[in-house]
Amino acid sequence: MLRSMYAGISGMKNSQTKLDVIGNNIANVNTSGYKKSNINFQDMLSQTTSAAQGPGNGRGGINASQVGLGSQEGAISNTHTPGSRQTTNNPLDFAIQGDGMFVVQDGGTNYYTRAGNFYLDAGGNIVNANGYYLQAEGGGNLTIPENAESFSVQPDGTVTYTDADENTEEVGQIALAKFSNPAGLEKIGGSLYAATNNAGLVGTGLEGPGANGTGEIISGALEMSNVDLSEEFTEMITAQRSFQANTRIITTSDEILQELVNLKR
Repeated sequence: MLRSMYAGISGMKNSQTKLDVIGNNIANVNTSGYKKSNINFQDMLSQTTSAAQGPGNGRGGINASQVGLGSQEGAISNTHTPGSRQTTNNPLDFAIQGDGMFVVQDGGTNYYTRAGNFYLDAGGNIVNANGYYLQAEGGGNLTIPENAESFSVQPDGTVTYTDADENTEEVGQIALAKFSNPAGLEKIGGSLYAATNNAGLVGTGLEGPGANGTGEIISGALEMSNVDLSEEFTEMITAQRSFQANTRIITTSDEILQELVNLKR
């Protein structure tokens, strides 16, 4: 069979994968804290028809002759650039200005997120949409007492509340985690990330805002997705044209095979 046909098949598969990535980005264009994904490709092994030869015996050197066998998926990485900030005026909506991620805990396991839409549960604990507890500096939950009349969050992550006697009390400080390679985090759904060996957690991962180069917290705002629709639509057109071009390679290869079959008639 013709090598071009298999090369075209690999190109079609890669174009489909690229469309999958683009479709997921567009689907999450309004998801708080979502970080877009990018896909890269690389060529597959090449078949060597003649090896390279060095100069000698009165002749110059000869380069190797190789035929490529198609393309393959190189990497699908997450781009952790900041998203646009949307003002909500909800005191439990937090946005991080700068580096860092919120730390939430479920059953003793820490997860990380840039989605700052939090709530209060029946016990006064600050939790995310999945019910995971927002972690304080040094570890532990952040709990607003029942006698609190109001509460606020400072840019340094300090959570305070005012009781019925108008006394101001401090609950704790919101913890932020920083990674030297945030693209190495693993998406687990629900706008959450799990740490991996390649993410490079800096410090303990439970320091307050400002530690290890983390940013500050803005209350009453949310960080939205960093997806650029114009860029995604352009990449979609590129993927579509790539798919069409690879189908043309397969069609042309099939026509050549058909001519070979017809030779015996």
